[in-house]
Amino acid sequence: MKKRNLALAVGGAIGAAVAVKLLTRDDTVHWESVAEMVPHSDHSHFVHVDGALVHYQEFGDASKPPIVLIHGYTASVYVWKTTAPMLAAAGFHVIAVDLLGFGYSEKPRWFDYSIQSQARMISRLMGRLGIGRATVVGSSYGGAVALNLTLDYPEIVEKLVLVDAVCNDEPKEHPLLRLTSIPGVGEAVTPFLIDSKMFLRLRMQGTLAKANHHLITEDRIESIRRPLFAADAHHSVLATARNWHADRLEQDANLINQPTLIIWGDQDTVIPIKHGYKMHEEILNSRFVIFKDCGHVPQEEKSDLFVELVTEFCHDRKGKIAATHDDTKLEQIM
Repeated sequence: MKKRNLALAVGGAIGAAVAVKLLTRDDTVHWESVAEMVPHSDHSHFVHVDGALVHYQEFGDASKPPIVLIHGYTASVYVWKTTAPMLAAAGFHVIAVDLLGFGYSEKPRWFDYSIQSQARMISRLMGRLGIGRATVVGSSYGGAVALNLTLDYPEIVEKLVLVDAVCNDEPKEHPLLRLTSIPGVGEAVTPFLIDSKMFLRLRMQGTLAKANHHLITEDRIESIRRPLFAADAHHSVLATARNWHADRLEQDANLINQPTLIIWGDQDTVIPIKHGYKMHEEILNSRFVIFKDCGHVPQEEKSDLFVELVTEFCHDRKGKIAATHDDTKLEQIM
């Protein structure tokens, strides 16, 4: 009887904590209240695309060759805070986009948060901005969006850069994504995980190579946590996990004809490097580069090398890169 009463008490306490969390969280994060804390907020712009407000940051001269940067799951334009200005300085017109439901873009409940719909949004954003063709760079889940964009709207993708890219449904087998797929459980657990600095720190330790753990600062934790700290973001995180259908990308990758640069960290434990090899095998006109001592986000962990390679790839008409790079920093599989 005592054990039963204890279990009931614990269950009641947990239920009460969940109820309080769900009832007291903000509905959304308002840009006006956080803009001063967002890196490069002076480069931020908002535009309506198909009835939703999309946040993006713009760098460089609009007359220069365009590059569109797409972040990963639960991330935002923050992941490009170092490389976006560097690419602009290298002679590009850079557009870093917050996907719908993430960063400071709107997080509407009517949106289905599928990879295909995010790709459609990117295509229409490019149209709104007057960008006819661009090099599209996708990181992690953003790589899936970039792949889908290239397959469905090939006329607007001049070149493709895949950075530790999602290309199938394997990530859905991660215990946390499986947990969030359970109705009710996901709604109860997600706000606590996303709002937890400890959880975010542990997640970053698994995302970045150990040599790059110095990048895990309070500022980085807060910058990733800040736009997700509300009910609409919790919904979009769950909806994205539940509408994750990416197997088609791996199956159809052989249809991609654009010059493609595939970049992977040799210590990526989020999206295993075997998927980089698979993409290189399937995409005929591709170059595969492996960054040494690097995890899941090369654009943050090896910013200088990342910009150097992307710049070289974009400037060459056929998307070639030299074979003379320092082999202590990367491995090229041409």
